[in-house]
Amino acid sequence: MQGVLRQRAAGEQDLDKLYQAFDQAMSRVGTSGVAHPYETRLTFQVWRTSGELLVRSAEAPLLSAPPAEEGSHDLVENGHEWCGFLLADPQQGFLIWVGERDDVRQDLIQRIVSHTLWPTLIGVPLLVVAIWLAIGWGLRPLQSMARVIRQRDAESLEPLDITPLPKELEPMQHALNRLLTQIESVLERERRFIADAAHELRTPLTILRIHAQNARQAETPEQRLEALDFLVHGVDRAARLASQLLTMARLEPRLEVSQLQTFELNTLVREEMAELTPLALEKRVDLVFEAGDDCVIHSDPSAITIALQNLLTNALNFAPPASEIRVMLNRQEDGSAHLSVEDAGPGIDEKQKARLFERFYSQGHSNGAGLGLAIVDMIVRKLESSLHLRNSAQGGLCAELRIKSRMA
Repeated sequence: MQGVLRQRAAGEQDLDKLYQAFDQAMSRVGTSGVAHPYETRLTFQVWRTSGELLVRSAEAPLLSAPPAEEGSHDLVENGHEWCGFLLADPQQGFLIWVGERDDVRQDLIQRIVSHTLWPTLIGVPLLVVAIWLAIGWGLRPLQSMARVIRQRDAESLEPLDITPLPKELEPMQHALNRLLTQIESVLERERRFIADAAHELRTPLTILRIHAQNARQAETPEQRLEALDFLVHGVDRAARLASQLLTMARLEPRLEVSQLQTFELNTLVREEMAELTPLALEKRVDLVFEAGDDCVIHSDPSAITIALQNLLTNALNFAPPASEIRVMLNRQEDGSAHLSVEDAGPGIDEKQKARLFERFYSQGHSNGAGLGLAIVDMIVRKLESSLHLRNSAQGGLCAELRIKSRMA
């Protein structure tokens, strides 16, 4: 019995020495400067399952007994709030408690805020200023371009030439220059149209005024009737000239692909000939249409209608009474259409043939404005087709139109 007591006393002495060594080590760590600033706020305690305290850190709260339940719990000791966690080890017979003072978290929050918020408060304004300066510097060429455009007047359409210019802005300058060129082209067409209209309408209007004066000053009913007949013919010629001028103005812009469609050319020719039948009856001219199989093409029906209308009108102007105008249509092996309009008029002079497509040029025996064939030639070029003029077997003009079928 005494031997057992002596062994237990020796064990307790060894345990006391262990506690003392642990406390001394903790003290040395705390004073050496090696320990973390939060060392004294993070503590632990170890008990036996019987409730006997085995070891505790120096700053641990003085607990008379371990908590009754495992897990996390809060407590207050010496005015400090603690957040602790108890873990039981039944096999070894230990209860281990680890605690943390609440002010550790508050201090961590303050340190995090001080280390992140202040650099942010200082850095963000500096970053904003840097971005503002960078954007301002980068947009200087764009501002220069805007200033150049703003200083121009409505009639100044010369291409922009801003140097130096970043590569990123070169496409914008090219696009603006292309737009300015297109606008200049449109304005030039409008100026040319106004000049042509003013020049060509001046003479017909003067003639109309003369016929009106003659009708008013006529001494006999026969003279008045003759003057009125001339007036009616003059009005018809002026109306035809105005219509051709407007047609020319509409056709000058580039042909758009969206205007192309698939249609039957036979039907279009018949409809246009039917439209001009009253004029042909008035002139006592027969309109004859000869066609093979149905001719279906992919092109611009509106443009072809205008071209055919001008060819037929031109033939009616030159065809003598009691003659015929023959229209022939055939489909070619390559898918194109061959359309010819033949009259029995005076034909064409080979020396003047090259000038027949010029605007406002007409042969001496013509009473037209000289725009019909010019309009047809413009349409033919836009449709990538061809027009050939020759004298027909009847002695008149034969206009052969080859219409290309565009890809659908």
